[in-house]
Amino acid sequence: MSFIHAIFLGFVEGLTEFLPISSTAHLIFASRLLHIPQTDFQKFFEVFIQAGAILAVIIIYFKYVLANKRLITKVIVSFFPTAVVGFVLYKIIKNIFFEATYLMGWAFFIIGLGFLLVEYLVKNKKIRLVQSIKRLNYKTVIIIGLIQSLAVIPGVSRAGVVLLAMMVMGYRRDESALYSFLLAVPTILAAAAYDLYKSRNLLAASSTNIALLAIGFLVSFISAYFVVRWFIRYLQNKTLINFGIYRIGLAIILMLSP
Repeated sequence: MSFIHAIFLGFVEGLTEFLPISSTAHLIFASRLLHIPQTDFQKFFEVFIQAGAILAVIIIYFKYVLANKRLITKVIVSFFPTAVVGFVLYKIIKNIFFEATYLMGWAFFIIGLGFLLVEYLVKNKKIRLVQSIKRLNYKTVIIIGLIQSLAVIPGVSRAGVVLLAMMVMGYRRDESALYSFLLAVPTILAAAAYDLYKSRNLLAASSTNIALLAIGFLVSFISAYFVVRWFIRYLQNKTLINFGIYRIGLAIILMLSP
């Protein structure tokens, strides 16, 4: 991997992490487009630079969280189911899920179809999006955490599956996105830290690898900062239909590609 590759992948990560289109899958596609082999370092890089995107959320919503401290406990409770699944399935995620293009295609298709269906139900007033995350109870946050654990499959999208589940439960789009942002903080930081520990030998002998990680982290942070602000504004008066269409279109391309 070159420094240009690290910049490009950092941008892709920051652009896609908080949109409901699966940053992991897009990083894998981008790596293939650039003919970057899926080495152990490359897989670690793709996980680690997500922490740069998380830093953007921390900076943007730091004051909000301080003013709503009860959300911290609820986010932590939501995080536990995902942490357990990620720890148990670590090797499968790294060695099988990251290589399963057909599985990614189906994940893109199913979640995209889910977006269209839920938006149809909202339009026809079968689902009313009126709930705020300030009224979340512990039963609901545990359910959200369990649903988020599905995002171990590249293509599902952590943000996408959380958004979808919370909308079904009647939470507003922008509120659902905000909770997915907050839940991403412990989820991704834990994943990056655990991967750092497991892959520490990849860094010990290479200052170049450390520099590549730093560049990817920084670019991811900058691009995610602007995407997070834009996406919340977008969801205040727009639907997820365009994202659903995008996911289904990409799914078709993936499943038809050799």
